[in-house]
This record gives sequence, structure tokens and C-alpha cells, in this order.
Amino acid sequence: MSAARLLQPLPLPTGAAVLAALPRLRAALDGTGPALLPHPAGSPPPADLLPGEPLAAAEDDPDDPTAVVVSTSGSTGTAKGALLSAAALRASATATRTRLGAPGPPGGEQWLLALPAHHVAGLQVLLRSLLAGTEPVVVDLAGGFTPAAFTAAAAACTGALRRTSLVPTQLLRLLDAGAEATAALASFDAVLVGAAATPPALLERAAAAGVRVVTTYGSSETCGGCVYDGLPLDGVHADVEPATSRVLLSGDVVARGYRARPDAPAFDRDPAGRRRFRTDDAGVLRAGPGGSGQRPRLEVLGRLDDLVTTGGLKVAPALVEGVLVQHPAVAEAAVVGVEDERWGQRLVAAVVAREAAGGVDLAQLRAFVTARLAAHAAPRQLVLLRELPLRGPGKPDRLLLQRLARESAVAPERADG
Repeated sequence: MSAARLLQPLPLPTGAAVLAALPRLRAALDGTGPALLPHPAGSPPPADLLPGEPLAAAEDDPDDPTAVVVSTSGSTGTAKGALLSAAALRASATATRTRLGAPGPPGGEQWLLALPAHHVAGLQVLLRSLLAGTEPVVVDLAGGFTPAAFTAAAAACTGALRRTSLVPTQLLRLLDAGAEATAALASFDAVLVGAAATPPALLERAAAAGVRVVTTYGSSETCGGCVYDGLPLDGVHADVEPATSRVLLSGDVVARGYRARPDAPAFDRDPAGRRRFRTDDAGVLRAGPGGSGQRPRLEVLGRLDDLVTTGGLKVAPALVEGVLVQHPAVAEAAVVGVEDERWGQRLVAAVVAREAAGGVDLAQLRAFVTARLAAHAAPRQLVLLRELPLRGPGKPDRLLLQRLARESAVAPERADG
């Protein structure tokens, strides 16, 4: 019996230095090297994921080796490591290339890395580049993401087909930065946008500017995005559990489980025997515009534990956020629920206002939301921020927003009627 393979830490720096990790990633993909645990250079890998220790028998397969273990963003505070096999990562890359369009001649597909490489979306840029036989261009994020750095990196791309992955906040900042940054965005054949919900108004604005945005939905447990513009990639199956509205994703891209958690209930098999990931997201399948002959599209409503019950009625924060950002004075918005003696939970809107709009108040936003959704979906408290606090690759830090809402509950921007 061969010795168990080790899980070795893979520190990933920012900037072009990250390209030095490509040979180790290639060896992990073809099974000649150890499984890798990506983490930010300068920070230790999560101890919960047992770096440097062997993979358990159920965590590996000699015929399909575990290539990487990707740490989730840990919204619960405890790191979980998705065991991604080489076959799953290859299936994800192949399905992405098929959906986005054939890359043409060898070396014709080039990616720009604008996300931290230890997160699954950034890591996938490196892995897709390896499988395409090209070297990605890297935006240096050492000082944070800036439109100027992105624009310079975009100018260095030489591939016949150019692709990148962003989070919604980055897309917004680039569109706000002016003509040069917008032109850089529009030069890409595909701009994948995921990690958090992208407001429809932002998508419309990008489309009007000639930016070819593809919205993506997925997670570390599914090798990143596996549903593009609401439609699952080839080999991926999306379903919604009737009783709970839980989104279920199955197929070759699903992880074989979590590191050191052999009985994790998030993973099982679907009726066809495919590996399945039971997400923590609520969703609904919508019929396509052409009727019954069209594939249904998956609409993700937000995390199940983010749903707010106010006055006995459930509200999906993502729906309210999508309306708020349509208001001309709102640049960004996140909605959370906090405990309330009268309502059980009250909806709180955390808003970044547009400087040129002349301000926004709670009464305006309540009227705006009520006219487009319903009165019970209108926020009862407003927290104005200079920027939204984020965690992981672009997700709003809802726990911090709830704390900020509680601390500012005595402020006058609150409606109890």
C-alpha cells in the first residue's frame, strides 16, 4: 500500500510573485506532487485543516488525487477545507471554456488575476491558465484593489481571448473610475462576476458600457462558480429542495468532502448517484423566457440564515438590496436583520451613498422599496457608511453590519411605524 499523500501549505503572495506557484499547482493537478493548501503569504494556514499531515483514506483517491484543499471564508468562524480533486478542477475548467466559447488556437485564452489567489475564484484563474497553457497577467493587490492597477494589467494582456474574474464591488469601482477603466473592462471577452449577488442595475450599467459580464454562482465546495447567468455549466445539476428552498448542486465539480470532517452533512448523493453539495443558500428555479422548452434558471435569494422574519413575514435581503441600489442616491447596499421587541427582527439597510446625489434618508428608501416590493420589505433602520465592510472575496460582512446596526439603533434614522 502506498504512503498517504501529505497536505502541504502553499503560501500565495500578491502580485506577479504568485506565478512562482504555478509549477507546484501543475504537479498537484497531475498527481505527481502533494495536495496543496493555499493560504495568504505572511499568514499561517488554518490549523483546523491539519497542514503538513497526511490525507485520510477517504480524503484522497489514487485514480483521482486531491489536488487542493480550499479554505472557505469561514462565516461561522471555523475554517472548512473543501477537498477538490484533479478531475473536479479539470471538469470545472473545461465546462467554463465550453460556456464562454472555444479559445481558438493554443495559447489563445489568457486570464487576468484580480482576486486573492488563495480564494477559489482567484485560484481558478491560475488553474484555468495552467490547463490552457498560458500565463496569466496579475494585478498587484498589495495595496488593495485600484482601478489604475487593473487598467495597467489589462493593457499587458496579449491573448486573443481575454478573461477575468471580479467581485461586484470591483466592477462598480471600475465603472465609477471613468472612461479609461471602463474601456479596459470592455476589452475583455468575458468578465466573470461572483462571490456576492450583483445588483441588476449594476449589470445594466455594465452592459450599456459594452462590458461582457457573466454572473457566476458557486462556492469553494463546487470548484467556484458552476452556474453562469442562472444556468448550470455542462455536467452540473442545480435543484431546489421544496420544503426549505435550499439550493442543491451536484456533478463532477463537487468536492469529495471537507478536510478532517468525514461525516459532514453538507455532502451526499443525488438520486442519480452524483456527488451533491447541500448549500446554505435559498433559491428558486424560474422558467426560461421561452416557456417550457427552455432550461429553468436558478435565482439565488441569499443565505438561508440571512432570511429575516419581520412581523411574521420572511424577507430575502438580496431582493431588498437589488431594489435599494436602483435608487439614484445609493451606490452600494447590504441588508441585515437585528432583533426587535416589536417586529421580532427589523430590517436594517447599510448604505453607501453617491456623493453627487445630495444625500439619502430612511423615509425615501422606505417609500422606494415599498413601491417595488412590499411594505414589510422596507427597511426600518438606515446605517450610512463610507464603504461596506467585506469578508472573503467580496461578501458583505453581515455579522459586523448587525453589530453596527445595534450600536446605532438610537440614531434618528429609524422607523417603527
